[in-house]
Amino acid sequence: MKLRLFPQEPAGLNLLSQMARQILLATGTLSEILGAPAAEHSRLVEDMHNHEAKAAELHFALLTHMRSSFLNPVPRDDMYALSRYLNEAMEKLDAAADLVFLYKLDRLPRRAADQLEIISRQAELTVEAMRQLNNLDELEDYWIEVLRLTKCAERTHRVWVADMLKDMKHAQYARNRDIADQLVDVTKDMRRIATQVGSIIVKES
Repeated sequence: MKLRLFPQEPAGLNLLSQMARQILLATGTLSEILGAPAAEHSRLVEDMHNHEAKAAELHFALLTHMRSSFLNPVPRDDMYALSRYLNEAMEKLDAAADLVFLYKLDRLPRRAADQLEIISRQAELTVEAMRQLNNLDELEDYWIEVLRLTKCAERTHRVWVADMLKDMKHAQYARNRDIADQLVDVTKDMRRIATQVGSIIVKES
């Protein structure tokens, strides 16, 4: 591992970790939405919009920080990519919540809860990983585990789609498929984050 000869500014890592934390909180809110009666969806969706707005604020705060900071723990282009992927994952969670509300869905299949559990675990790992970007030796296991979780999510997505095709009429299938696609895309964004971390590990080794 390369020696770091100069002190590093930790604020950027804290901002990335806070963005990942918003994804974790948003996953909990979406789980509440899936378990709540439709009459409560409006309030919970507003909570989700607040998570998305906070993540966007953190994203722009990081951009400002990178412009004004002379020393960063990882290259600026890597930090920007990590922030962008985190922001995009948050936007997809927000979209999934919106779709549940707009489609007036009282319940979703168990596969939705399975996907949210995977996203929650990915987010938990990412919260810690973003804090440790200045100690890359500790992050190889994170990289591998998030990739494994994404494969599980893609498998769950395929089974979910197959079940919907078998059990649902066209309109119901289309509504549920929209949400299923948003959720699996969140897991792919989390994989992009882990892959970016893997790229940093390779470049710094």
